[in-house]
Amino acid sequence: MTTTKQRPGWQPTRLRERRETHGLSLEAAGDKLRVVAERGGLKVAANFQTLWGHESGSMYPGPHYRRAYCLLYEATEPELGFRLPLPGEESGDLTLPLPAPLSPAATEDAANTITQGLDRVSDQTQRRDPTAGDALKARVVSAWRGRAMSGSIGTTTLVLVGGYAGSGKTEFARFLGDVSGWAFLDKDSITRRLTERLLISLDGDPHDRHTDLYLKEVRPLEYKCLMDTANDNIDCGISTILAAPFIAELNDEAWLGRLTNRCKAKGVDVAVIWVRCDVDSMREYIEFRDAPRDAWKLANWDQYAAGLNTDTSPPGVHLTVDNRLGAAISIADQTREALRRVLP
Repeated sequence: MTTTKQRPGWQPTRLRERRETHGLSLEAAGDKLRVVAERGGLKVAANFQTLWGHESGSMYPGPHYRRAYCLLYEATEPELGFRLPLPGEESGDLTLPLPAPLSPAATEDAANTITQGLDRVSDQTQRRDPTAGDALKARVVSAWRGRAMSGSIGTTTLVLVGGYAGSGKTEFARFLGDVSGWAFLDKDSITRRLTERLLISLDGDPHDRHTDLYLKEVRPLEYKCLMDTANDNIDCGISTILAAPFIAELNDEAWLGRLTNRCKAKGVDVAVIWVRCDVDSMREYIEFRDAPRDAWKLANWDQYAAGLNTDTSPPGVHLTVDNRLGAAISIADQTREALRRVLP
């Protein structure tokens, strides 16, 4: 938070200019920032000194601060001077002037907002199966319409959201759950405590995520628990979103084929999303979350990063979300904010 490291595109004066354009003092901006941060589940203290540090350039805002600023000022990170834009990155204003809550027109405008957001975060250069990817996006929008207008339930869908540590996969999976109303399951939330206890019982480090002990003895059980839990949901006709790295799984076409065939036999569709991110952004978020399970990655970053493929998606992916520099999660934040005008 306190670093003054040179960051491409960082122009701290833009943040002050945007605040002054909104007619806000530092104290008022802090109050409003805390409100939008709380609504978005972001960890932001937003005191006077911190905001001044961001505007003066003595402190670069962390991930949650940047997301909160984007929500407060209805702008993208490049527009607020946090970074350079990605190639082809558009304006991030998705806060549409939506009509009255739950009216047919409002629901359709909200559906259009979701469609625009999903289209914008889709990395067209990584598309493996355009038909399946478009079908998944259409189902998410249909699920929104069903929630807003109490319509019928569509096809049961199992969505796998994969990506490297710190890529934003869990945040994006939660966003899909918020929009669609589908169940959201996170591997770490389901298995972490059991994983740590199991590693201790095997005379290992509870935070180990890289040795053969974890990879061969524990990791397979984590994924088995996750998939068993998902099966319980889809057997009840509940569409479910899973968040986990799925790195080995998605690179194994036989694994995905077996899963797809088993689900097809139950009348369940499988869709796979890969959240793509750049190495520097992943490291920033890993440092920010400060989880013990990431200690080895940070201590051996060059070795760890050398094993990451940030250029292409795994072969079984239907839709790639481009979250380089956190762009996709910023759009997801703004989409949520727009939808709150329709369904508080």
